[in-house]
Amino acid sequence: MGHRGGDQLFRVLFTEFSGGTRLNLEVARALREIADFFAVKGDRFRSRAYRRAAQRIESLTEDIREVHARGELRSIPGVGESIARVVEELITTGRCRLLEELRESMPGGIHELMKIEGIGPKTALLLHRKLGITTLEELETAVREGRLRTLRGFGPKVEENILKAIEIHRSAQRRFLLGQVLTTIEALERYMAGSEAVERVMIAGSVRRRKETVGDLDLLVASERHLEVVERFVSLPEVVKVVSRGTTKSTVILRSGLQVDLRVVDPESFGSALQYFTGSKEHNIKLRRIAVRRGWKLNEYGLFDRRTGERIAGETEESIYRALGLDYIEPELREDRGEIEAAAEGRLPRLVRVEEVRGDLHMHTKWSDGTGTIGEMVEAARALGLEYIAICDHSKSMAIAHGLDEARLRKQMEEIERLNRELEGFTVLSGVEVDIKRDGSLDLRDKVLKDLDFVVASVHSGFKSSKEEMTNRIVTALHNDYVRALGHPTGRLILKRPPYSVDLERVFEVAREQGVLMEINAFPNRLDLNDVNSRAAKEAGLRMSIGTDAHTPDQLRLLPLGVYVARRAWLEPKDVVNTLPVKELLRTLER
Repeated sequence: MGHRGGDQLFRVLFTEFSGGTRLNLEVARALREIADFFAVKGDRFRSRAYRRAAQRIESLTEDIREVHARGELRSIPGVGESIARVVEELITTGRCRLLEELRESMPGGIHELMKIEGIGPKTALLLHRKLGITTLEELETAVREGRLRTLRGFGPKVEENILKAIEIHRSAQRRFLLGQVLTTIEALERYMAGSEAVERVMIAGSVRRRKETVGDLDLLVASERHLEVVERFVSLPEVVKVVSRGTTKSTVILRSGLQVDLRVVDPESFGSALQYFTGSKEHNIKLRRIAVRRGWKLNEYGLFDRRTGERIAGETEESIYRALGLDYIEPELREDRGEIEAAAEGRLPRLVRVEEVRGDLHMHTKWSDGTGTIGEMVEAARALGLEYIAICDHSKSMAIAHGLDEARLRKQMEEIERLNRELEGFTVLSGVEVDIKRDGSLDLRDKVLKDLDFVVASVHSGFKSSKEEMTNRIVTALHNDYVRALGHPTGRLILKRPPYSVDLERVFEVAREQGVLMEINAFPNRLDLNDVNSRAAKEAGLRMSIGTDAHTPDQLRLLPLGVYVARRAWLEPKDVVNTLPVKELLRTLER
């Protein structure tokens, strides 16, 4: 691949995430800001309209400019005449007069306050008018000084929640979701591989271990021509700042704000450097202790005999683990959670692989708040090599998501049945994501749930309930005879909303008794259950289902994110029902 081709590839890959492009995301961000301002003004209708349009544009599978060029902006669901004019102005000028006017009409800082989870338009306006708060720093100070308690409804619990939300917000400014950087990784690796000076290239660090959030990227290159590698690296098309530049280490900041650290090593040290820079720190410390006990030294340059200086291993990671008397440990397991002891005793799990997952067990369509038809979801799934999908649109309580009542769900089931008669070698499972109401009852009656292939029960409200209330709510739902899986079991949104309080040990116990699966939701800002809780679920005797929670056909590509969680949780193929052929899956789902 030539240098010019690498540039073009980088630009294409770098902008991709869940089918969107950078401009799509910027337009959606502007529309959401407009929605926020209308909410402050009390215009709920226009607020919802702009928020709905933002969601649709963010999930488009093509660049918004192409839609505009064809004159089809108004064909996007939720984009009417007035919103289309706003979008057109953003595309053609990069500005929006409506947004600028709204910003000028609002007290300074209101929009910033609304970025904090739990602070809506009315609260933000109240904090400004009563206490003069316009920044997050002023809000934090007011909370710590107890001044919020002078306002009605602001007690110690609210103050505690606000402080937590501020910390989560600040953390989000410093970190990126794993799903947001995976295409960047592919682009970086392929771009650097386009240089003849590069012998091997790989991303290391926490990304390689597939942690759910990323602070920066560690790019490792094997080469004997260090200067050429560095020159190519600092010339990346998306670089906005070169922080440092050396013969073995350089650092740049990309346009997205993501920092990338390059390390160039000699080919014979690539394996040891890859192992060292992949981490984790705790994992590496234990490996070095094993080496020391044998009279050896382990670092990023290799494994050496301390007495003679002789190189024992280092060209590959496998050679290092083998020399230390360990089975090879997959990157996802390197967290010092017992993996080194298991490797020494030959009892590491055979982790589930992406290619072993046969189906996706949670997605949405145009029947509720998705953008694709059932047929389009089928086409996207088949293109990815899947054998089956479960359509799990929202139930009627989710009015904002156009949730299905019993009658509409019956009609959808009929459509799925017709589609299955036409399909060969592929199966569409009829399902629903049914809402768990506050008393633990379900949003749809059993007489329709019993006829579905796959029922996912989820909590979508009341996140601030007490631990006992939330646990009882979920446990009650798990006793329903037709629930097959608990959706996104802790309700968290990574870098935005913490998990609700729930006794997972009790939930797991009841789920095992009732034969209910725990979901690993693969959507980038959920990944729920997380790795630690998924491993606990396995140890409690539960099996897992993986679903993308896709709302567009293109988002089915997110399925590997769920598999990465499963791998970090030590899950094997037998622990994940998606690895089963469809007939065996359906037998397994019978309770």
